[in-house]
Amino acid sequence: MSTESLTTRVYRELRRIAARVMATERSQTLQPTAVVHEAWLRLAGAERTEPGSGAFVATAARAIRRVLVDHARRRQRECRGGGRWQRVPLDRVEPAAVPDTTTLVALDEALGTLAAEDPLKARIVELRFFAGLDLDETADALGVSRSTVSREWRFARAWLRNAIGEGGR
Repeated sequence: MSTESLTTRVYRELRRIAARVMATERSQTLQPTAVVHEAWLRLAGAERTEPGSGAFVATAARAIRRVLVDHARRRQRECRGGGRWQRVPLDRVEPAAVPDTTTLVALDEALGTLAAEDPLKARIVELRFFAGLDLDETADALGVSRSTVSREWRFARAWLRNAIGEGGR
């Protein structure tokens, strides 16, 4: 496969993932193209995977997560009052719905803690929230069953609700 066609496929796949995530982004301060370009730069040094494969989608989700969280942190610093924590009912948040900057930073920190305890649950949350994958797509990307993803997703949502809500700062 030529470098040009691979580049086109990677860009197209990144654009698809970013468009899914950004379709529900409320603040509209970051455009999907900007997310794609930033994620592209972050993926440049990453391990090469085939576009459309589960490994690529997982790597792209992680890059998009970093872009969105970094942007949210910059916005919080600019606002100066953005460090307040808010309770977020995660069971009501749709996958790929990007929360406000305060919630996004809190989610990222809690997700880092969850990843240290259970990497699979953290990857599931990452793919659901930051790549907008449904249960079947997440199962395919991770190479596990749909029932495993469903069970781990329920646990991760409850864990995050506790970490960000009553158990958070």
